Amino acid sequence: MTTASDTDESLISNRLLFRLTAAIGVLAALTALISVAGKNYGDELSLGGHTASTEIQHVIVGHDVIALPANVIRFESQRRSGPADAVSVYLSWPPMEGYSHTNALAFSNPANTEALVFADFSQSVMSRDMSGRLEPIYERLFTGKPRSGPSGLAIHDLSEKSGFGDEKLLTGTTKTGAVYAVRCILPRSRAHATAADCQRDIHVGRDLTLLYRFSSNLLPQWEKIDIAMLEFATRHIKR
Repeated sequence: MTTASDTDESLISNRLLFRLTAAIGVLAALTALISVAGKNYGDELSLGGHTASTEIQHVIVGHDVIALPANVIRFESQRRSGPADAVSVYLSWPPMEGYSHTNALAFSNPANTEALVFADFSQSVMSRDMSGRLEPIYERLFTGKPRSGPSGLAIHDLSEKSGFGDEKLLTGTTKTGAVYAVRCILPRSRAHATAADCQRDIHVGRDLTLLYRFSSNLLPQWEKIDIAMLEFATRHIKR
């Protein structure tokens, strides 16, 4: 015969069992959530700020729209569509590709100074790019005689009062007859080169300056780099 006491105990046991089961379910869900979050965070740390995503971001700089895959945009904060003052990119050289799992070493090994080219798209603040500034500005700052540089370039010393410090201006002529100019800090040897010894800016799009930087060890390939950067800009700037 079942008594009221037995019924109460049965109800209590069922309630307790339900609560324990619910609690275990919640703990299991939290454990799974923490595990997934930890894995995602660990993956993010292992990427070192890079991303392999090729999702297109439409960055608006001034009057130009630049459609860039996320994996070529250097800084995480800039990997978004919309207006921006500037956008920084980095590209493997010579493939001109963004970060991926197959070329991760090129982006994460600082000793490989010739693996990357860095660049910034920003709104133009000067009417002339670096080549256009050669005659009216840079030539007035030259001192001494030019010296022979790599692949047909001439190395010009700049006066101490120019404000360019240890930088040299290297000039040349492209195969199409265009003037080429690039500023570099030339190291004592290849071993002392960095990934951004040289910098050059060109006008692209409607009103953009593309400032790009590369290792002085890549100077023998100066014309190939210039053509590749112009092609990259032309391909990704949308009219």
